Amino acid sequence: MRIYLTLSKNTAPVPYDYPVNLVGALHKWVGQNTLHDFMSLYSFSWLQYSERGSPRGLNFPNGALWFISAYDPQLVKKIVGGILDDPEVAFGMRVLEITLRETPAFASGTRFSLGSPVLIKRTIENRQRHYLFTEPEADVLLTETLQRKLAKAGLPTEGISVRFDRKAPGAKTKVSTYRGVANRVNYCPVIIEGLPEQIGFAWEVGLGNSTGIGFGSLH
Repeated sequence: MRIYLTLSKNTAPVPYDYPVNLVGALHKWVGQNTLHDFMSLYSFSWLQYSERGSPRGLNFPNGALWFISAYDPQLVKKIVGGILDDPEVAFGMRVLEITLRETPAFASGTRFSLGSPVLIKRTIENRQRHYLFTEPEADVLLTETLQRKLAKAGLPTEGISVRFDRKAPGAKTKVSTYRGVANRVNYCPVIIEGLPEQIGFAWEVGLGNSTGIGFGSLH
């Protein structure tokens, strides 16, 4: 299930590393929770509809759109309840409207654009390596991570595969900083093959690593 949130305009500059503030709002709405578990079965987008950035940050003069997705409908209900109690997000922005959407029945081979960039990382010899969409093993790693999440949810893991659409115009990588840690992330659409419930699950929980802090959400 997915929650689409219409936000009011900001009254203070929105810094480029604002996803940490989205995490704070999400945890505030859920309250006492286990969202920091090793494996997140939810994802959320970055804010949409910003003006061109300036050295001070981003601006959303017409407000913003933000979506949050989760496999567990009870988590969705908790988030909605938290928003109704306290709609403030950050930087003077608050939730004006809530729209719920059930998970669609996607066909195998569906192509998804990104709601936030995909992070793929592995620890090798005590050092963290970030993988780029241009590397063939990136597809394998995306698929492996999704299979682990499917297994945690008790869903079938066979027959699912994820690959980057490397021919997509404008595909690129970029450094994104979260709490002072620089991450090389991927801006490139993906194509997912599998059963409708597997693909719908990916739409809910996102792809790659660190979906719980705002990476890897799918449109």
